[in-house]
Amino acid sequence: MWAEPALWLPAIAAFVAMEFWSMWVHRKLWHGPLWWGHRSHHAPRIGPFERNDAFAWVHAAIAGPMVYFGLRDGHAVLLGIGGGMTAFGLCYAVVHDGLVHGRLPVAALARIPALRRIRNAHLAHHQGAHRPPYGLFLGPWELRRYADKRRASRVAGPSSQPGNPRSA
Repeated sequence: MWAEPALWLPAIAAFVAMEFWSMWVHRKLWHGPLWWGHRSHHAPRIGPFERNDAFAWVHAAIAGPMVYFGLRDGHAVLLGIGGGMTAFGLCYAVVHDGLVHGRLPVAALARIPALRRIRNAHLAHHQGAHRPPYGLFLGPWELRRYADKRRASRVAGPSSQPGNPRSA
């Protein structure tokens, strides 16, 4: 089962999908109706944990049973999806909690240029609450996209904005 594409393809797809899912959830829910819990992540932390940490358990509660039943029943696709979600969560914890916020002893990862860019993009998110990037691994790309949109809107000027009577 371990060499089957039916395991690895869903695992890779789940890992990638989790970045887009986390980007959407972060923007629409955590900085929206779930701000009551996520706010703790944007404030100075007192102690080893913050209220925001509870959100990780939601995804673990989904991925864990997928891994369990995938292993128990020999269901490669289920195991792949749960494994991909779990691998994403592990990488997210190491990079986000460890490298970006210093909660794990992984500062040496900053020597890797791509991880340094990811760290810097996420720190930019913390400089202005409620602004991109909301993703982690695609944070540098999202930050560039956001800057390009802002630049284009400044170049176009207010007369080209929808709803402006001068734009007709």
